[in-house]
Amino acid sequence: ERQDPIKKESIILATGTQTFDAGTMKVPGFLRCIATAEVDNKEYRNLSTAGFDPLEIQPTVENPNDFDQFWNKAIADLAKVPMDAKMTLLPEKCTEKVNVYHVNLQNYKVGTRLYGILCVPKKEGKYPALLQVPGAGVRAYGGDIANAEKGIITFQIGIHGIPVTMDPSVYLDLANGVLNGYPNYNSDDRDRFFYKRVYLGCIRANDFITSLPQFDGSNLAVIGGSQGGALSIVTAALDSRVKNLGAYYPALSDVTGYLFGRAGGWPHYFDKTNKEYNNTKEKLKTLPYYDVVNFAKRVKVPGFYSWGFNDETCPPTSMYASYNSIAAPKELFLALETGHFTYPEQNEKMTNWLVGKLKGN
Repeated sequence: ERQDPIKKESIILATGTQTFDAGTMKVPGFLRCIATAEVDNKEYRNLSTAGFDPLEIQPTVENPNDFDQFWNKAIADLAKVPMDAKMTLLPEKCTEKVNVYHVNLQNYKVGTRLYGILCVPKKEGKYPALLQVPGAGVRAYGGDIANAEKGIITFQIGIHGIPVTMDPSVYLDLANGVLNGYPNYNSDDRDRFFYKRVYLGCIRANDFITSLPQFDGSNLAVIGGSQGGALSIVTAALDSRVKNLGAYYPALSDVTGYLFGRAGGWPHYFDKTNKEYNNTKEKLKTLPYYDVVNFAKRVKVPGFYSWGFNDETCPPTSMYASYNSIAAPKELFLALETGHFTYPEQNEKMTNWLVGKLKGN
């Protein structure tokens, strides 16, 4: 995955098909065949990936000696910052069964904010809760009304400290402007790295959820995909209030893989094709504090995971490096042919698993 090909050739398919020996692997990992075809002056591309002992893949990233001290201090510092929660009802989004709010919280230091969409069942009672953490990008959010109508408090957050109900053009401008390349921001300083505010923001979101009078006081889960898959694992590892987690194709996993002759996780910090990045000693020192592998080692709650072998955004080698580091109860649903997307059956299995856990089934 994402390495120079060991074999490359052009062929003419006289009979429409071709069989050839792609070789094998002597170490755990993945071997990928990518084929492009030109038909009637149009180019088509597809790929297929074979796994070799993926459950034996081990991470490359270092585990800092003071990892736990670093994050314990960060969470303690967060606790000193007032939450200053503000909720604005969104009548146009409310349904017969659910109230929907735009939420504005103070994040990891005074003056920084965290925004999201809260959906709360209208019927009086106590409910379990689901935190939904976002994939990469800059966008608006609409909230998860469907699961709220099942009797679950849902809180869907953004990570950029900006309202999540603005016109789509605003997010496009930000994504192409000041937030372009945000995963790289301050990655040479563990205290200023962009993802510190993000990881702590997930904890702050749980502070808010658990403060709600409608929360049942016990059942809290987290779910996300890609960057959100990473945040789901991170949140479960850092916050003991989380009882279950769901993660699709987690990013930020074993990002140092490229330094060891194999694929690393999104956002591919050390890939030679990443012209905006370089492996300075400062970056190499910072990133292990944020790598999902080191959080996966600290997960203690049950989790449901799902991905496919053809993912070119989050290479399966990197995802297995994190998954294989988890000692807690875990289930992996493989949709082998998928890339960086999910099939309806993946979503159905994940939702059923999480709803079942939240409702004690």
